[in-house]
Amino acid sequence: MSKYVHGYSDRESRRLHDQADTLDELLHHDSIFSEGSKVLEVGCGVGSQTKIIAKKNPACEFTSVDISETSLEKARNSICKLGINNVTFQVGDIFDLQFGPESFDHIFVCFVLEHLSNPLGALLNLKNVLRKDGTIMVVEGDHGSAYYYPRSDAAQEAIDCQVKLQSKHGGNALIGRELYPLLRKAGFAHCTVTPRLVYVDSSKPRLVDGFIRNTFTAMIEGVKEEAISNSLIGEGRWEQGINDLYRTTKDDGVFCYTFFKGKGTKTRNP
Repeated sequence: MSKYVHGYSDRESRRLHDQADTLDELLHHDSIFSEGSKVLEVGCGVGSQTKIIAKKNPACEFTSVDISETSLEKARNSICKLGINNVTFQVGDIFDLQFGPESFDHIFVCFVLEHLSNPLGALLNLKNVLRKDGTIMVVEGDHGSAYYYPRSDAAQEAIDCQVKLQSKHGGNALIGRELYPLLRKAGFAHCTVTPRLVYVDSSKPRLVDGFIRNTFTAMIEGVKEEAISNSLIGEGRWEQGINDLYRTTKDDGVFCYTFFKGKGTKTRNP
């Protein structure tokens, strides 16, 4: 597992929940599994996505794993407070899953592959615990899809710092565009990928706050110290870039970003 570039602070936990709540309908209106299914969620983190998909599928049995016990404890508390009772949490490594072959009907992976140095290997490993004719659902972003008004070179430099640091730690912040070939290389059939565009202007105050401020810009802000200490950007230029990202929340500002949702099936034939 590569280093999680965003860290495990309380602020990051809030950001993850803000992101999930804001993008619920966009990303998960079709995150529906057949009743009675056993679903494995890998890299559940603090449970920000778990609470959404488990609630949407009350007749399914979820096993949600993460490599961080600290994150799992936060996830358990969150799910308990919401009264959701169809989820079991346990420590697990995507590259060393302690489940037998074909243990699950469906697999759900959200914002995980971007942090791995070997996403193809992870998909192949997940395929082993998926039953034949079972499906995998993968959601990822792509920082190369961010564009905004007013334009700002400084803002782009700040975003590029996050992309470079994620790459340094073994991840890929541009992985959204690679989902289709990754699923195909892993041997999944009937692969489909759909773009989920977030478009924000001042007529959408919920997205201005929930996405521009609390999701995207908060994420970029989180790498400030590492970006500056690695001489990727000067502090003055950094502050200008962050201020320019916040500038897009004004009445004449616009912000766009694209997520990608991929699906594939494990067929009976190799």
